[in-house]
Amino acid sequence: MGLPVFDTNMCPADMDRMASNAMDAANFLKAIGHEGRLMILCHLASGEKSVTELEELLSSRQAAVSQQLSRLRLEGLVTPRREGKTIFYSLADDRAKQIMEVVYDLFCRDD
Repeated sequence: MGLPVFDTNMCPADMDRMASNAMDAANFLKAIGHEGRLMILCHLASGEKSVTELEELLSSRQAAVSQQLSRLRLEGLVTPRREGKTIFYSLADDRAKQIMEVVYDLFCRDD
């Protein structure tokens, strides 16, 4: 799949849609553009995790993990599920998993 060709002959509606999509993409990239949030998404790509599990996997304090999860929730990238006193998080949709696969291929996969 290639990128579309954009030129000066685009109609105003297409330009507006492109600007709106660019804003959505920028917000998405800002949300994942933090090491802690990126690591959370990486762990959630393999399945649902509790906040406690994420704390242990990240070797991080609960407050720090909760802060990053809050931002990811705000951006619609993760969804919570409560079971008693435990809150579990999972990826909200396939966008984050797709991005994590690309990031893994570009930066982590051994050749």
